[in-house]
Amino acid sequence: MKKLIATAPRVAALMDYEDRPVAAHEVKIKVAYGAPKHGTEVVDFRAASPFIDEEFNSEWNLFMPRAEGATRGIEFGKFQLGNMVVGEVIEKGEAVTEYQLGDRVCTYGPLQETVIANGVNNYKLRIMPAGASWKNAVCYDPAQFAMSGVRDGNVRVGDFVVVVGLGAIGQIAIQLAKKAGAAIVVGVDPIAHRCDIARRHGADYCLNPIGTDVGLEVKKLTGKTGADVIIETSGNEQALQAALRGIAYGGTISYLAFAKPFHDFNLGREAHFNNAKIVFSRGSSEPNPDYPRWNRKRIEETCWELLMNGYLNCEDLIDPVVSFHDSAESYMKYVDQQPDLSIKMGVTF
Repeated sequence: MKKLIATAPRVAALMDYEDRPVAAHEVKIKVAYGAPKHGTEVVDFRAASPFIDEEFNSEWNLFMPRAEGATRGIEFGKFQLGNMVVGEVIEKGEAVTEYQLGDRVCTYGPLQETVIANGVNNYKLRIMPAGASWKNAVCYDPAQFAMSGVRDGNVRVGDFVVVVGLGAIGQIAIQLAKKAGAAIVVGVDPIAHRCDIARRHGADYCLNPIGTDVGLEVKKLTGKTGADVIIETSGNEQALQAALRGIAYGGTISYLAFAKPFHDFNLGREAHFNNAKIVFSRGSSEPNPDYPRWNRKRIEETCWELLMNGYLNCEDLIDPVVSFHDSAESYMKYVDQQPDLSIKMGVTF
């Protein structure tokens, strides 16, 4: 049996593992498809995460150093890569009643040949409807963050909306903003292929930020008003600067990216005059701004329904699709070294 791990920063490899029997409350899934997470997982893979040597203290809501001698947040050689899996239930414990052998399911899990998951009162273990797309299913995670970004930005009918960064989260945000009734939806990304996909799924315009004054172009497209909502997924400091330039007076920047430190960022200029609000959107935070009406479970259930009933279309977003046998080399190439060649890498087993 093989699993995909990070043996060192920016080095992926397939490693042997021994499977184990399931406990009474567990199911074992034979994985058929999977996908990594192209955002925070890559930060971890590059050893750039604050979680390596620090931990987020929920009492103080601060990052604080880990205790001396404590296990590091990421241990290379043990750090498993991957985020979502789709497969068939092949074993179940005696306490499991919600799932049957042969059920096709989707859940969070690493890229490995089998995944063992809790099978009792686990809403994150989803049974897939007959004929449902595995490509939509592995977008279960990015869809939650995209939907939260749209909701936290308070996108409303008639709004002018800009989505910066057209990876999987940005692409899904484009679809949701348009379906929510936005009058104009603008995508921003330097990769032409990503812009083509965004246009197919709701973007009215797409801007290449390289050599372009994005803020000015957004003002031109909106009759000098600017964007009511800008959803920023790229984490690029110039992108946030452009957003502050292109936002309408009193508009909202919904910031989804887990950004690196900024070194050349100016909160004077347009930021001082446009009276913008910046909200930091994180779909997995609990409580979120609409709690208790909206909690993590409701966000996930809503996204799952939208993916399974075809309201969202993620077929174009799983690109490229590689074999599990080639997943280590492909992960390093498409997820880390040359992310411009992919949107969200799919893996077949």
